[in-house]
Amino acid sequence: MGKSLNEILHEMITMPNVDWSEVWVATYETLYMTIVSTIFAFIFGLILGVLLFISARSKSPFARVFYSIISFIVNLFRAIPFIILILILIPFTSLVLGTISGPTGALPALIIGAAPFYARLVEIAFKEIDKGVIEAAWSMGASTTTVIRKVLLPEAMPALVSGITVTAIALVGSTAIAGVIGAGGLGNLAYLTGFTRNQNDVILVSTVFILIIVFIIQYIGDFFTNRIDKR
Repeated sequence: MGKSLNEILHEMITMPNVDWSEVWVATYETLYMTIVSTIFAFIFGLILGVLLFISARSKSPFARVFYSIISFIVNLFRAIPFIILILILIPFTSLVLGTISGPTGALPALIIGAAPFYARLVEIAFKEIDKGVIEAAWSMGASTTTVIRKVLLPEAMPALVSGITVTAIALVGSTAIAGVIGAGGLGNLAYLTGFTRNQNDVILVSTVFILIIVFIIQYIGDFFTNRIDKR
């Protein structure tokens, strides 16, 4: 039998069902999944973004084919809904990590889901760089590695930081989805403890903590973006 509005409001104010030790553990698990997956998504996404940008500008037939393959893979994994991606990657996750449950078991899906997304943001960031600056570096005989290190990365750094901020926030949402199927974290707490037991105060606390994490990530991202951007 459902609760009355007064009962729900009273529950949310007094929070009789909230076990704060569980909340802190769930928060740690969410932060663990978010931080680790963001770091790896940044590394792999940056590599993919560089490969996409460089191969797209090359006139070599091999580079064009290479771009088409990488672009297809990126688009493919971006198009797969995250919860389906988790299920598809269960054999791979089990093989690599030896487990498919808990925060660690969610990492492969989080990384593989986020890296292609960030790769496109990286490619877009590079495309926004003044073409004259890049062409000048090429005309002076700079190698591809030098152009990447001395031109692309410094010029696009504000956009790269902004992009990883967006990616990290998206990953917080993905950890909540992963939590619903047993990965732990605040999503797991909100669903298994809050929703299934009809404990609205647990759902509220979980939601508030997720929002706090998102706001902190956004603040940190904006801070560094503003510090780096000299325009």
